[in-house]
Amino acid sequence: MIANSLSWNAVTGWSKPITALPSSASLLLCFGSADLLTSPEGPAAELRRHFPGAVAAACSTAGEICDSTVSDDGLTALVLGFDRTRVRGVCATVRGSSDSAQAGAEIGRGLLDPELRHVLVLSDGLLINGSALTAGLRGALPADVAATGGLAGDGARFQRTVVGLGEKIAAGLVVGIGFYGPSFRAVYGSAGGWQAFGPKRRVTSAEANILYTLDDKPALALYKRYLGELAVDLPGSGLLFPLQLLSGAAGESGLVRTILAVDEKSQSLTFAGDLPVGHYVRLMKAGTDALVDGARAAAASPASRSISGMAAAILVSCVGRKLVLGQRVEEEVEAVLHQLGAGVAAAGFYSYGEICPGSVSNSCELHNQTMTLTIIGEDV
Repeated sequence: MIANSLSWNAVTGWSKPITALPSSASLLLCFGSADLLTSPEGPAAELRRHFPGAVAAACSTAGEICDSTVSDDGLTALVLGFDRTRVRGVCATVRGSSDSAQAGAEIGRGLLDPELRHVLVLSDGLLINGSALTAGLRGALPADVAATGGLAGDGARFQRTVVGLGEKIAAGLVVGIGFYGPSFRAVYGSAGGWQAFGPKRRVTSAEANILYTLDDKPALALYKRYLGELAVDLPGSGLLFPLQLLSGAAGESGLVRTILAVDEKSQSLTFAGDLPVGHYVRLMKAGTDALVDGARAAAASPASRSISGMAAAILVSCVGRKLVLGQRVEEEVEAVLHQLGAGVAAAGFYSYGEICPGSVSNSCELHNQTMTLTIIGEDV
């Protein structure tokens, strides 16, 4: 396997000459601004033209990761060449969150094969219900095939995200990349670093990922009261205070849910994943040290299960972490790379949601506010 990570910006162009990269690429992964990804003469198109035989997938971001560097409004890419692994991509369309489960099932069915070993998912970040998407994937994929990946971002703007397969790059798409063959290996990990605070409140009215009331009180009004002067910057400021979803009043740990949109008329909050009626939620917050420690923990497990031969790491971290970390954002990436050691080509993006197995019995789950890591390679 051959793996190269590289980046592009408007001042210096590509960080490595494209012509110097091996021509036998199997897979191109491009993460960057929507304008760069959709431009027919932009750097992403240039990369696709140089490797016409490769499967090419892309998604917009809330920040790009290339090795230990984090940047904005540019492009980062992984150019991967496999020796004994087949790669195939499929695409599904969503018009709204109600299409999410069907899209997940369509991706899963489209990639089915006796030799399927792993699935990488890149999804629209605004028109999707990530919980339903991963449920659809779980229902279609074999129990022993995991899926990892993330939801596309748009900075803290929440206006437009794009995802693409080949020349088709647009809003409302979900892309699945399947890896096939007995030589392929994937290891993964996910961790947060957020802490819950304040009282637990019961979800009393919700529809899928839209939350209407907590303890029979309007959810948006209650949430604004907690945010104080930060409420004027919603939904962006909501990234600093996600909700922890608990199955019962006695629960102390659970999934994290991030706000995607607010509706003043209905006083509701739209999240990246479901908030079932009867469950409980708490507000969460984090400091920079806790988030860096969380990133380090995400890398600890996959680093201990190393893959023989060269490997590539795909890092997907939440935009909320980026906003909290500020100028220290590269510290969480450096913490991951330190755990992985030398010789791993790393690239990724800041997202609106992360996809990774959530337990031994769950082949994929939507996470929010985590650092999620997937290491892929081939045994030699």
